[in-house]
Amino acid sequence: MAKKDASEKIICQNKTARINYFIDETCEAGIVLVGTEVKSLRDGHANLKDSYALVKNEEVYLYELHVSPYSHGNRYNHNPLRVRKLLLHKREIRRLYGKSRERGLTLVPLKMYFKNGKVKVEIGIGRGKKRYDKREDLKLKEDRRDIERGFRSKNREG
Repeated sequence: MAKKDASEKIICQNKTARINYFIDETCEAGIVLVGTEVKSLRDGHANLKDSYALVKNEEVYLYELHVSPYSHGNRYNHNPLRVRKLLLHKREIRRLYGKSRERGLTLVPLKMYFKNGKVKVEIGIGRGKKRYDKREDLKLKEDRRDIERGFRSKNREG
């Protein structure tokens, strides 16, 4: 995972992605946007919840990304659910295509952020979790919370 720059501002994150998928690897991609989309993203009006990426004709596209229409936009406002093209090197696209063809692997957008004034999307190669995997993760999370609570209570007493 790349170091977080001081100029990196997170727009939105896909919180359900890490719950529903084991993320094997991630990569950063640029995205093709129109002017009103960028202005809306600067206001933080985006939702990655049900979005996914597909490779078609040696290009990667992002589907179901919801970018709300810009509040001060006029008739030139954008369609909120339009398909957006992702910008990657050809070598990365081929690698992603090969991975996405494997059974059970999906391209999932994890977060959107501004990096040096440009909008970037972090894409993860995810393997779907089964119901029992999700239960196991929840149990581990609860155990960690209980342990932290125990440490906190001991620190208060002593």
